[in-house]
Amino acid sequence: MMIVLSSSPIAAVVSVALLLLYFSGDTLGAPCPINGLPIVRNISDLPQDNYGRPGLSHMTVAGSVLHGMKEVEIWLQTFAPGSETPIHRHSCEEVFVVLKGSGTLYLAEMHASVPGKPIEFPIFANSTLHIPINDAHQVKNTGNEDLQVLVIISRPPIKIFTYDDWFMPHTAAKLKFPYYWDEQCVQESQKDEL
Repeated sequence: MMIVLSSSPIAAVVSVALLLLYFSGDTLGAPCPINGLPIVRNISDLPQDNYGRPGLSHMTVAGSVLHGMKEVEIWLQTFAPGSETPIHRHSCEEVFVVLKGSGTLYLAEMHASVPGKPIEFPIFANSTLHIPINDAHQVKNTGNEDLQVLVIISRPPIKIFTYDDWFMPHTAAKLKFPYYWDEQCVQESQKDEL
């Protein structure tokens, strides 16, 4: 969006009207709110959904579908006590920043025909965790209050493989590609630029 300053009162009114339309509450609160990524936004205005997962609240802060991001995607997720991600692995790097609450990261390295018994890592407010590409993992809120995390992934959209349990063979894992949180906003097919 280009803003041209003019001494004309009509041009000034039109410029202000365009800005108000571009940043209107209707646009920001819609399920598919933004075409592009504005410089400054109020995170409280972003839409949230549980995507059919009880105990989860997901918000895409910056994404491939909503904002045209090519290299990273950023999510804010809140897990109610006892809720968890499925056991899964994916074709991207992932970094979590724990903002509040506590829980457990379960991580199994990708070197056998099944994930196997995972290593357990306690997670807590102000901790970070890094998930290597294709390592099976699960995050669970094992605390008594909400677990809120900021999640950064590389190379969206991602391929995700989900497992029924830790001993399910990798070859039997269910593939979903492309994996979008904001699928309802996909308007055209995405190209893989690699």
